[in-house]
Amino acid sequence: MSLISGKITTYHRNAECVAKAIASDNLKSMQTNSKGNTVITEIKGNKLRSIIASVDDYLMNLSISEDVCSYISEK
Repeated sequence: MSLISGKITTYHRNAECVAKAIASDNLKSMQTNSKGNTVITEIKGNKLRSIIASVDDYLMNLSISEDVCSYISEK
C-alpha cells in the first residue's frame, strides 16, 4: 500500500490557541503547528477511508477549538 498524505491550512485570529487546542485530539498520524495566523495540520495514512474519517473528526474538533479560543480571547 502507498502512503497517503495531505495538509490542511486554516486561518484564525488566534492561531496559536487553536493549534494547541486541536493538537490534543490529534492521532499519531497527524501533526499540527501554527505560524502567524495559520494552523497547519499534516495527515498521513495508508487507507483513504481512515484519512477521510480523520479529516471529518479533525474539522469538527477544529470548529470547537475555534469557538473556545474566540470565547477565551473575548474575556
